[in-house]
Formats: sequence, C-alpha cells, structure tokens
Amino acid sequence: MSAVDKSSGDDHRSAERETAAASVEAAIPAAPMPVPMNSGLAVVYMASSVLFFVVQGLGMNLVNANISQFQGELSATTNEIAWLSAAYIAPYASMSIALFKIRAQYGLRRFAELSIICFVVASLLNLFVSDLHSAIVVRFLSGMAAAPLSSLGFLYMLEAFPPARKLSIGLSLALLNTTLSAPLARIISPPLMELGGYHALYTFEMGLALIALPIIYLLPLTAPPRAKVIQRMDIFSYLLLAVGFACLAVFLTLGRIYWWFEAPWLGVLLAGGIGMLTLMAVIELPRSMPLVDLRWLLSKENLHMEGVLLLFRFVSSEQTTTAANFYQQLGLLNDQTQALYGVILLSSITGGILCMVLMMTRYVETAHVLALIFIATGAYLDSQSTNLTRPEQMYVSQGLIAAGAAMFLPPVMAKGFGVALAKGLSYVVNFLVIFLFTQSIGGIFASAVLGTFVTIREKFHSNVLVEHILLTNPFVAQRISQLSATYGKVITDTALLKAEGLVLLGQQVTREANILAYNDAFFVVFLACVAGLVLLLVNLAWTRGIGIRRAEPDSLAQS
Repeated sequence: MSAVDKSSGDDHRSAERETAAASVEAAIPAAPMPVPMNSGLAVVYMASSVLFFVVQGLGMNLVNANISQFQGELSATTNEIAWLSAAYIAPYASMSIALFKIRAQYGLRRFAELSIICFVVASLLNLFVSDLHSAIVVRFLSGMAAAPLSSLGFLYMLEAFPPARKLSIGLSLALLNTTLSAPLARIISPPLMELGGYHALYTFEMGLALIALPIIYLLPLTAPPRAKVIQRMDIFSYLLLAVGFACLAVFLTLGRIYWWFEAPWLGVLLAGGIGMLTLMAVIELPRSMPLVDLRWLLSKENLHMEGVLLLFRFVSSEQTTTAANFYQQLGLLNDQTQALYGVILLSSITGGILCMVLMMTRYVETAHVLALIFIATGAYLDSQSTNLTRPEQMYVSQGLIAAGAAMFLPPVMAKGFGVALAKGLSYVVNFLVIFLFTQSIGGIFASAVLGTFVTIREKFHSNVLVEHILLTNPFVAQRISQLSATYGKVITDTALLKAEGLVLLGQQVTREANILAYNDAFFVVFLACVAGLVLLLVNLAWTRGIGIRRAEPDSLAQS
C-alpha cells in the first residue's frame, strides 16, 4: 500500500469515527435547562459532596495510616499487609470509566442508589474481617464500591453551581475535597484505635456510609437524558483495560516491597498488564466509535496535559508517601503527628480557596507557578532534616506542600475537561482514562520510584558510613562503650558487652543512612519542581509571545 493510500485510509477512518461520535451525540436528547438553586440548598449539596469524598477517601487512607496496627491485628508480615493496598487500588484504578457509560445509559438516579448501597454493604463486611485473606477480599470489594462515591462527590459539588461556575469554582472545590481524607485519616486514627482497634475504624467508616445513604434519596441530582452508549465491544475492551490497569497497579504497589528483580511473578504481572493494554489498543484503533480514542489521547495537547498531571503526582507524593514513611523512620506514631496533619489539612483548604479565586480571574496560570514554588520550597526545607527533626520543625514545609498540591490540579482539570465536553460525550470517557491513569497508576508509580530511590540511596549511605566505623578509631570505641554501658549491669562478659554496643551502633548507622536517603528523595522532588517551573515559564512566555505577534497584524489591519 502506498503512503497516499494509507493516508487516505486514515482520513477515511477518522471521518467515520467523527461521524459515529456525532450520531451518538445526536441520539442524546438535549438536557433540560437547570433551575437556579437557592444558596441554602447549594450549601447542603456542597456539604454532601464533602461527605461523599471523605467517606470514599477514608476507606482508602485509614488502612494506609495504620499499617503497623493492622499488621499486628491480622498477624501479617510487612510484605503480606501490603496486599491490602494492592487489592484496593486494583479495581479502583479503572472502575470510573465503566461507571460513566453505565450512568449515561441506565440513569443517574439508579446508579446513585445502587452505588451507595454497595458501599454500605462493603463497609459492613469490613466488620467481619478476621484474617488476612478475608481482609484482602473485602478490600477488593471496597475498592470497587468506592469508585462510584468519588463520581457522586464531583456531581454533588457541580450541582450546587450554575453552568458558568461549574468548571471554575465547582471543579476547584471538588478537587480540594480529594485532598481532605489523607490528613483526616491520620488525625482521627489514634482515638479510634484506642477505642477498639481496627474494628473501631471500620465501624466509623460504616457510620459515615449510613449517613450518606439517605442523602441520595433526599437530595436528587439533575439527571441527564439517558441514551444507549454501551456497545458490545465496549465490554470486552473495558475488561482488557481493567485487567491491564489492575496488573500494573499491583506490580507498582508490591514491586518495591518484594523487590523488582527478586520475585518472578512480578514480571508476569508486568507482562500481563502490558499485553492486555496492547490487545485493547489493537482492538480499539480500527473501531469507528472506540471506547478509548487512542489517537486523541496521544495528540500533542493531551501529551502535554498528561506530562503535567504526571509531574503533579510525582511532586505531591513527597507528602502522601515519602514524608509519611520518613516519620516512621524517626519513630513517630500517628498520635505524635496529629498537629502536623492538622496544619496540612488547613493548608490544603487555604490553597484550594486561593486556587478557586485565581480561576475566577484571567491569572489562572499563576496557580501553577505558585503551586510549584510552594512545593519546591517545602521539599527543599524537608531535605535538610536530621535525626532531631520533629513534626514541629515540618509545619512550614509540609504546609507549603499541601497548599501547592491543592492549587496544582484544578486549572489542568478544568482546561482538559472543558475541551473533552466541547468535543462531545464520548470524549469525556477518554478524558477519564487520562485522569485515572495519571492519578491512580501515576500516583503509585511515583511512590514506587521514590521508594526505590530511597532504598538504593540508603544502601549507598550505609556503605559510606560503615567505612568510617573502625574499632581503632578512638571516637568509635568511645561511642560503643557509651552504648554498651546500658547493659553493663546485666552483662558481665566484656566481649558480649562490646558486641551489644556494636549492634546498637549499627542501628544508629542504619537510621542515619535512612534519613540521608529521604533527604536525597526530598531534594529530587525539589529539582523536579524547579525543572517544571522553568518549563512552565518558558511555555507561558512562548505562548504569550505568539499571541502578541498574532495580535500585531490584526491591529495594523484595523488601523
């Protein structure tokens, strides 16, 4: 086939795809004009959105915030307990893609009622968890049931605003709500664990789910017109996408723990995930109305947006995972970091409100600039940590990072979502693929990369520190003597006493090596923010320069 024939064939398929998309959009009747909502009812809808996001987010973060406690309750090792996170994220990573089309075809009301009932049942099952295997099964079901709640949270927040404000104030506040659950889980965990262990955590989660249950029936959402949007091949394509995303999610979650090259089944998972996604791409590319329009996803504008979203997940993981693991290395428990997470919560709210104000002006790009400056400053301050660092010394740095993370996402989401809506309903599914891949898979990818980097750097620093520990060094001998003096009253053997001193010194060396490794990780995040900021400023200067050059001929022509 010649290049001309191939090009004309691609153009023909593109025309078919656009015609099919237009036919689907034409088949959907126009939605009724929304009735303006009074301010009191709007506040109720906004509060309901906050509740849905908190209920969904706590289901994910309560386990992550209490890994060591769950490890004891379920009699599991560190490697085994990590399966709880993998089981949750595996279905959650792709469920929203299927739910969007299910909602469009079978109705929003039925979707909302069934979603909240499933989540209440999943929360109830948590109370009957007695061992690791049952916990993994229930966590998998919880991940499936939690995905609709985040969609409902978005819908309830957008419902409270007129169309002109949905993609500015509404979307900004909805994305702000996604940042609340992680610090809240760390704040409420200590008192709940004291009340009744992990059963108290699950009981609290179920109580919130029961509070959310009647909201679905008392506060209806504006239901868009229903239309037949699900095709037979969509089901097969989605199953391939879901299995591929699940394999990648489990691989990235557990790879650092079991180590990437040590467990053969990790390679099988990676190959399976890539194979499933490749097969889905082969099926979707020739279709006139694909579930996922890969050509649109890989367009220049979307690749730019995907890069920005991945950068956000990388730099924001400094707080969500890297800093949290750093606290554990320092021996800090949840009850010692409650005030710190209170600062993070307030900073997130402040950053989200500031971003909302900027999005109502023409200085939307300022939000990205400020976000990168805040996160870069916070990461650099964290990179100066020592073994004497305590939560009080991290209030400023972590507060800046929280504010920056809350400001980064809304402008990107508003622009991308607006473009998808302008192209039609079918492209909203494609935008969801971008968002879910960059935020779910991208988030655990960023955590895996930084976690692996910390492990490698810890080995490097350990080797460097151990090289300087020589028994002939009088300072080393003095430190060993000081450390072993603790056991001097119970151990009379000199050799054994010195061995105990060496063990204690080795523990201190390991702790110092870990602190240096986390400092390196924080500094890498700082460098990533600086690089992103430079690229952003260059892009803004280039874009505005082009705009000025285009405006000059128009002004000359008018004159």
